Amino acid sequence: MQGVQLLLSAFVILALATSFVSATDPGSLQDFCVAANDTKSALFVNGKFCKDPKLASANDFFFTGLDKPGNTTNRVGSNVTTVNVNQIPGLNTLGISLVRIDYAPYGLNAPHTHPRATEILVVAEGTLHVGFVTSNPENRLITKVLNKGDVFVFPVGLIHFQFNPKHDNAVAFAGLSSQNPGVITIANAVFGSDPRISPDVLTKAFQVDKNVIDYLEKQFWDDNN
Repeated sequence: MQGVQLLLSAFVILALATSFVSATDPGSLQDFCVAANDTKSALFVNGKFCKDPKLASANDFFFTGLDKPGNTTNRVGSNVTTVNVNQIPGLNTLGISLVRIDYAPYGLNAPHTHPRATEILVVAEGTLHVGFVTSNPENRLITKVLNKGDVFVFPVGLIHFQFNPKHDNAVAFAGLSSQNPGVITIANAVFGSDPRISPDVLTKAFQVDKNVIDYLEKQFWDDNN
């Protein structure tokens, strides 16, 4: 029964997210444009090749597995199961995608941005402390504690996060207004870039000593090597 409720939550999120479609990805000029790998018999549209519509099948619009919890045994205690154009080729040009986010107790979906999408999130299980930060010069934190059934919106491009403050697991589903929203996790990008950002840049930006920057970079480079 719980799995059915989770899937219903996912369907609700997809329906809600359609209201954001016109905000980012360009409008469609046909019913669908299933992403194809065969470049010899396809047309290149918005980052993907399109399969001949006559060859489209139900599997091009299908994904299974959102009823299964993601593995949260990592340093931040969260897992994002992504369902975008790379998982469902039929999403190509439709301007929408979906994720399931699992949170261990005290798990964090670390501060990040989606450069190409607004996100609308619904809590399916548990409690989440969520928030986003407005742009310069105000940098105002807008934050709220969400419970099961609550919905929150993260505007396109703004840094945002979700944190599980409880002893129990939490689950959320989110719709995004792009077939491929992209994600930039702030700490990973700044301290785990390849090649590394010059310490002269980071020490001045964060107004700290180089040994602090070295320590922070080591956390991410130890994970990657």
